[in-house]
Amino acid sequence: MSRQLREVVFVDGVRTPFGKAGPTGIYAETRADDLVVRCIRELLRRNPSLPPERVDEVAIAATTQIGDQGLTIGRTAALLAGLPKSVPGYAIDRMCAGAMTAVTTTASGIAFGAYDVAIAGGVEHMGHHPMGEGVDPNPRFVSEKIVDGSALVMGSTAENLHDRFPHLTKERADAFAVASQQKYAKAAAEGHIGPELVPVATRSAEAGWGLATADEPPRPGTTLEGLATLKTPFRPHGHVTAGNAAGLNDGATGCLLAAEDVAVELGLAIGMRLVGYGFAGVEPEVMGTGPIPSTEKALASTGLSISDIGLFELNEAFAVQVLAFLDHYGIADDDERVNPWGGAIAVGHPLASSGVRLMTQLSRQFAQRPDVRYGLTAMCIGIGMGGTVIWENPNWEGARA
Repeated sequence: MSRQLREVVFVDGVRTPFGKAGPTGIYAETRADDLVVRCIRELLRRNPSLPPERVDEVAIAATTQIGDQGLTIGRTAALLAGLPKSVPGYAIDRMCAGAMTAVTTTASGIAFGAYDVAIAGGVEHMGHHPMGEGVDPNPRFVSEKIVDGSALVMGSTAENLHDRFPHLTKERADAFAVASQQKYAKAAAEGHIGPELVPVATRSAEAGWGLATADEPPRPGTTLEGLATLKTPFRPHGHVTAGNAAGLNDGATGCLLAAEDVAVELGLAIGMRLVGYGFAGVEPEVMGTGPIPSTEKALASTGLSISDIGLFELNEAFAVQVLAFLDHYGIADDDERVNPWGGAIAVGHPLASSGVRLMTQLSRQFAQRPDVRYGLTAMCIGIGMGGTVIWENPNWEGARA
């Protein structure tokens, strides 16, 4: 029996403001599942032409799936958000690319015909669940030299990248970090960042109730001189600092995906069209190189080249990781196509949620850039992987030529 694959579209994406992890962060006393529930409810509120019963699946990612991020969070968040009990859901994990994988997995189901509409997203409350909480790595990883011991410490893998590519200096990493902060501040001031944010009621036993409406991590006053004085916690006299890496953060994201014909039927907006994707494995000790082969796979499967990509949303887990990607493809550090609204170094990186943040920003950029046909979202992934998703701009002016 032959089947026709369907076009899959990104309808809408939202996220909570990102907070700083820890006892003084805005979400210190807010549950992780409540963060993602807010995203699901907001997607339904913003898209009133979508009957809730038409949602066929809810896929929510979390890296640490215990406590308020456990109990099959896709299903429990769907119930808490008020979706009909007939709507199923599941949890998914690919570390930092959890939400990205939630999108590619449900999108594949839509293309195949198993779903018409799906919600995908991610949540990470690193204040409640620090990375690695509760894990028990098999001792064979190190005793049998399957991986180097540094592979399990993400900051150490970034230092390894500096070792492997000595031309990726700390000075370049710091300059990239400053630019990320500046681009984010400019985008926020101009209103490009903000419309996708979902206000979240917060609670503090000491301060009472509050409302989170803006990202907490950005440091708009960051300077090269200030970054030069920061400690290098992963290695004495190293390169990686709190200033040229993403922080420890709390937050959630969600997006609405649909078959293109169903989106048209329901009167849903089409933010962008899925072109293809790729995931790849690399040496875990240098996991930051992961987006290079995953992008090569995605480009090869779609018949595109890197020169076809007009916008890049690259997750800034570490500045050096993005620089390695840019150098490989011959792209300048300050290329205007790359993270035009800043990145995770400024806004934060709540692990499993970040993939949908990248997609949401790209979709919003597409709406402003009809001259751009293709965009790319990519990220490195812990334990040595990379993920890349390529999207097409439905507003591309060439389609009308």
